[in-house]
Amino acid sequence: MTGTEHNDTAHESGHRERAIAPTPESTDIPDETAVRRARRQAAIRAADRVLSRPSLTATLGQRLDQLTSAAPELYDLDQPVDVYGDGVVEALEEKVAGLLGTEAAAFFPTGTMAQQVALRCWAGRTGNRTVALHPQSHPEVHEREALATVSGLRTLHPTEAPRLPTADEIRAVDEPFGTLMLELPLREAGFVLPTWEELTGVVAAAREREAVVHFDGARLWECTEHFGRPLPEIAALADSVYVSFYKSLAGLGGAALAGPLTLVEEARAWRHRYGGQIFQQFPTVLSALAGLERELPRLPWYVAQARRVAAALRDGFREASVPWSRVHPEVPHTHEFQLWLPYGVRELEDALVRQAEETGTSLFRYWKSPGPAGLAVTEVAVTEAGMDWTGDEVRAAAREFVERIPGRP
Repeated sequence: MTGTEHNDTAHESGHRERAIAPTPESTDIPDETAVRRARRQAAIRAADRVLSRPSLTATLGQRLDQLTSAAPELYDLDQPVDVYGDGVVEALEEKVAGLLGTEAAAFFPTGTMAQQVALRCWAGRTGNRTVALHPQSHPEVHEREALATVSGLRTLHPTEAPRLPTADEIRAVDEPFGTLMLELPLREAGFVLPTWEELTGVVAAAREREAVVHFDGARLWECTEHFGRPLPEIAALADSVYVSFYKSLAGLGGAALAGPLTLVEEARAWRHRYGGQIFQQFPTVLSALAGLERELPRLPWYVAQARRVAAALRDGFREASVPWSRVHPEVPHTHEFQLWLPYGVRELEDALVRQAEETGTSLFRYWKSPGPAGLAVTEVAVTEAGMDWTGDEVRAAAREFVERIPGRP
């Protein structure tokens, strides 16, 4: 609050205090951005119609209820709790290895740790600490240079294009690398995937260079529809695979690293060194088992519905006379995709909040502007909450959203 407001409050409470100028340490003025964010989040939580309801929007009570109601069907709750990775943790690891067709799998508290360990292990085995990956991949964008800072690894980029590298680009890299890491799908570029033929070609090109291949498969679970291949066949292309339990499966957190038994055994040793040998993990592990049981079989349905939603959004914005819009990819590769509109972030978030508050409908969760001013993008995900939307309903909601954009004629 301002100095005047501070005095007013002090006076009303019966205390006389010297007015002070607001500073980052002393002021309690709500930041405008934080206020707007809180209002937007509240509007989305209260909305009746959404395309996806991520677990991060739930309350603690709701998450606990979900876990306790699902747990008895997933594991014998009369068994002892896990201690440093045994019991239910081992059961999850065996299940993941079976689903991916690998010799073994190790549970990790985070995907960042799992990939740090995997790439470090491969660097030791290949004798080359250079990792080829995309500049928009998770380690380069979201991990605060952890590969170099924590693990002493070096990265290079076979391509700057907003897609996975091609076989020719792998062959053209002008220095040796020990590991090729492929993020499937590449989220920051729009949850994009190569074709199956392109993927097998890239892997073959890496093998020609005597490099190993690691899949960042945080969202690998939903790639089967695009590739037209089962999970074991996809995973078999790589020497190791990381998967997440919360990004697509709605778990509390956690990840797994899958691959050859000798690699997984070494990874467990490094997991301990990195601080990942956690005393008890059963809540997270049970939520992962629940995701594999309930969400994994539904992902193909989500992908199909996302493609219908994407087409309907495109039609709805055209019907609303939006001068330009882009769904990317045009036909989504997974159940998530990007939507670009020619307006500012503030205007679009105002429309988002107004639509949610006035109609109980929320198509989107946020907007951001990574490019030129007046151009914004959001990520659209379709999960269980969006399965009952018809194309007509999506088109109508898109038109209603546009009507609420400030400054629109």
